Amino acid sequence: MLYWLTALSDGGDVFNLFRYITFRAGGAFLTALLFGFLFGRPLINVLRKRQGKGQPIRSDGPEGHIAKAGTPTMGGLLIIGALLTSTLLWARLDNPFVLMVLFVTMSFALIGFADDYAKVKKQNSDGVSGKMRLLLGFLIAGSAAYWAAQYHPPELTNQLAFPVFKDTLLNLGLLFAPFAAIVIVGAANAVNLTDGLDGLAIMPVMIAAGTLGVIAYAVGRVDFTEYLDVHYVPGTGEILIFTAGIFGGGLGFLWYNAPPAAVFMGDTGSLGLGGALGAIAVATKHEIVLAIVGGLFVVEALSVIVQVLYFKRTGKRVFLMAPIHHHYEKKGWAEPQIVIRFWIISLILALIGLATLKVR
Repeated sequence: MLYWLTALSDGGDVFNLFRYITFRAGGAFLTALLFGFLFGRPLINVLRKRQGKGQPIRSDGPEGHIAKAGTPTMGGLLIIGALLTSTLLWARLDNPFVLMVLFVTMSFALIGFADDYAKVKKQNSDGVSGKMRLLLGFLIAGSAAYWAAQYHPPELTNQLAFPVFKDTLLNLGLLFAPFAAIVIVGAANAVNLTDGLDGLAIMPVMIAAGTLGVIAYAVGRVDFTEYLDVHYVPGTGEILIFTAGIFGGGLGFLWYNAPPAAVFMGDTGSLGLGGALGAIAVATKHEIVLAIVGGLFVVEALSVIVQVLYFKRTGKRVFLMAPIHHHYEKKGWAEPQIVIRFWIISLILALIGLATLKVR
């Protein structure tokens, strides 16, 4: 919205600053952060009043989680609200990639909100059925994949790009939309599975979003892509503003989600933010790099898949409890110890992902 102030510029005044993506990204970050600080406490008070007993705590979970009973959920509304406000205010709203990523984020957040609402209302962990969530998720993600493909350069349309190998492309053809949908839905559900400890999911999401934002800015500038030997996707630079909103909103939420959490993110936040990461990867043609940058989420999801498949086959468990962060809880690790170590792993993986921009 504020980008249109550039129409008032003669090229040498303050309005000219709004032409720069980096300036508007800074504005989006500060706007989202301020939103979190201003509305965090009032939102928590409303959620606590409306939800009564808060998020249901599973009886078969780690014993230490019983003490969290009564903590309200749907805290993701704070992040999504901050993200939406900052993006609408600072990003170019005629950019198709920004609109596509916003569409995915808000749609998955709505699915998560419905799931959280059902859980709170029934006071058990049975929300929206898994089949319904997947069906809606794939419909949304498939639409977004087709949307993105219409705005990719012709030489990249329906192509899968590989990191490190600069000239290697795999033409997926009609399979691109299903593949991209799997990336988006997989990212959404992987973040959802990671959201099991206070502050565990939000910091890796912020790290991954920040990394993908840098990648989006780089691949959206022809001079950067020529220097780095990466594929040029015009228009993706604006996504940096969106990711700055995630970072600012995430910090505002973390202020209240740091142990002991005053509010849980809930599926509202985890599905929305996970879907956003997947959508950004599809828009920038960095789907494989997302698996590196979001490697922690991949491991969390794989731990559940391995646990379920192995138990069905043998009746035994690979992990003491899945997802894997609960395994370490069962082994006696303190919650802050798990959270901070997983943050460190996320940062390392993000740096590896960024390195793929230059290692060609």
